Amino acid sequence: MNEAAPINAVMRALADPTRRAVFERVVSSDEITVVELTRGSGVTQGAISQHLKSLKQAGLVTERPEGRNVYYRAQPEGLEPLVDWMSHYGVFWRERFANLRTLLKEIDP
Repeated sequence: MNEAAPINAVMRALADPTRRAVFERVVSSDEITVVELTRGSGVTQGAISQHLKSLKQAGLVTERPEGRNVYYRAQPEGLEPLVDWMSHYGVFWRERFANLRTLLKEIDP
């Protein structure tokens, strides 16, 4: 797998607004089932399951089967590629703003 694959998988998984909402509900719970996620979401249980599958493939959630239920929980380390990517661009933009600040001071004495 190439280096860009993990960040691409995370961004692709979080690009969909419904999937992002599902992820946010999983994050806000210790553990949650598909049935609980479906309740009040306005989305079918099958659609929720598909979103969870995408989130799991991206490494953002894990599952724990127990009897007839499957419990999902957030996997925080799955966000590491996104955090690394954002950190890189945070440094990039801080440097650019510092350069701009210097240039503006030179132009306006």
